[in-house]
Amino acid sequence: MIGEHLVASNLPKADQSDVLVAKAVLRNIRSTPQKARRVVNIIRGERVDNALVTLKFAPQEIGDDLYTLLNSAVANAKQKNPSLRDASELWVSEATVDEGFTLKRFRPRAQGRGFTIRKRTSTITLTVSDDRGYRVNGQRKAAHVHKNAKKSANEGKAN
Repeated sequence: MIGEHLVASNLPKADQSDVLVAKAVLRNIRSTPQKARRVVNIIRGERVDNALVTLKFAPQEIGDDLYTLLNSAVANAKQKNPSLRDASELWVSEATVDEGFTLKRFRPRAQGRGFTIRKRTSTITLTVSDDRGYRVNGQRKAAHVHKNAKKSANEGKAN
């Protein structure tokens, strides 16, 4: 239908010129991405002050490193905007965990064999913003909405 195309293109776009965005990256941390994602998923979308409390008391080992990383992102935001009072004005808008390099070690096994042990590393990126709905890839989301609307319109015609 023609209407869905207009709705998808008229989605409200945040004026990204006045949005405060700060980023901090932790590279090659010796924790597997799977274990790091468990903790990062908890703080994604939270207020920074609540996320800091969560990380402070998280039982996972990666919690301490994420706490330091989030403090670094807040410091970067204060550097960009000195009038920022405290972390309660910021949101964890994006948090990603990617794979870093993999250290390969060998474990001796029976009959002269050797099994590979993979010691994985992670690269963690935290983005804080003063706008709760801020997303770097906001345009991609609008295209995804348009694609789903088009698909549902085609299904409606088939019925």
